[in-house]
Amino acid sequence: MRILSVDHGEKRIGLALSDETGTVASPLKVVEHISRTIDAAQVADIAVQNGVTLIVIGQSFDEEGNPNPAGRRSGRFADELKNQTNIPIELWDESFSTQDARTARIELGVSRKKRAGHQDVFAAVVILQSYIEANRKS
Repeated sequence: MRILSVDHGEKRIGLALSDETGTVASPLKVVEHISRTIDAAQVADIAVQNGVTLIVIGQSFDEEGNPNPAGRRSGRFADELKNQTNIPIELWDESFSTQDARTARIELGVSRKKRAGHQDVFAAVVILQSYIEANRKS
């Protein structure tokens, strides 16, 4: 079971892919944002190319547990992606995924210079690994 995770941002979309057993998340790539329709078509194509059986899209929430503006954008992106693929799609709480990705890279000893820039693909890894661990069969 291959899973693709999406960290949907305003400028970039980070993508991570699980191994074939669906147990380990790895960074895949970053797609530059063009439009919701084109972005969804690109993600759907990448999913097919990689034999994905599930797409997990990160969604963020406010303090009351409702989708915040970024979370609503992720929801609209998920709706558009559903129009372009038959692969099942799940929204997953991505709260703090970018911060968690940054912290993990610091703990791994990645230099400040190499950490500079965008965290999108690493946030997608955090989202996917969180999903995998929460859904692991005991």
